[in-house]
Amino acid sequence: MAERQLSVRSAKASEIAHRLALRERRTVASIVERALQDYDVKTTGREPVEIFHARLAANGVDLDLEEIIKEGRIPHEGPHLDLP
Repeated sequence: MAERQLSVRSAKASEIAHRLALRERRTVASIVERALQDYDVKTTGREPVEIFHARLAANGVDLDLEEIIKEGRIPHEGPHLDLP
């Protein structure tokens, strides 16, 4: 399947993205992706995954995410069929 394309109707936004892409020698998609990630972090207050993991490693925290997920997992028993 073809990758979806982002369409920008704002000429100003498109111009800025293309100018930054040329200056940084990156694709327009990577410029837009980074800008959206930065906006997401700024508006939601969440830190990027890379920074989160770096902070954990710097504090000597070693988490086994698989084990944490398994501990909290409650398997579904499946549908209950009331057959006559």
